[in-house]
Amino acid sequence: MSARDNILKRLRERTDGPLTAPDSDFGVVTGRGWSAEERLERFERWISSVHGEVLHTTRDSWTTDLVALLQAKGIRRLALGREHPVAAEARAALAEGEVTLIDADRDVEEWQLEQFETTDAGLTSTRGGIAETGSLWLWPTPDEPRLISLVPPIHIAVLDADTIEDTFFDVIEAHGWAGGMPTNALLVSGPSKTADIEQTLAYGVHGPRELIVLVRHAEERP
Repeated sequence: MSARDNILKRLRERTDGPLTAPDSDFGVVTGRGWSAEERLERFERWISSVHGEVLHTTRDSWTTDLVALLQAKGIRRLALGREHPVAAEARAALAEGEVTLIDADRDVEEWQLEQFETTDAGLTSTRGGIAETGSLWLWPTPDEPRLISLVPPIHIAVLDADTIEDTFFDVIEAHGWAGGMPTNALLVSGPSKTADIEQTLAYGVHGPRELIVLVRHAEERP
């Protein structure tokens, strides 16, 4: 009998009965009760505090703002998916422009050098945001693989304002993460950053140096 088996046997044969899991109180990680306006304000404040950039737009005009953003940032080569509505709308808006659209739904080996050497930015959808930490959460798919948010120097993420929730726990519960997850669920709370032993903070060393969030509202904000 192995050491592991011995330990499990002793646990099963405890004289005071089998172990039971203690009751869990999740109140500390949920129940914030914030309004939609408070969630948005908290999300923007926290993600901006770590050098994330937030631009407000609408569902009707976001692609116009995307075109202006690409021009302002000098982005000429953009990686994006094909099937997701965000990618499809972006492709339609950029079809006649000067930006080269790079297909992301390919085997990584086919465009590995392209990703690391000549891609200016990656555009992704998001599944939602987390107000408490100023985080985005992404659900990578073959159409939008995780590398388009992790490799290019600029990550442009499209977030619908009404998908921001209070806490990470609320996201897990509301969207049934326990019932099925992709191989990678991504939490993004700002551009890539690291610090050396002298605590000098540097951006973009291990991933995007810029994170730009296009927050889409149903209509123009007052």
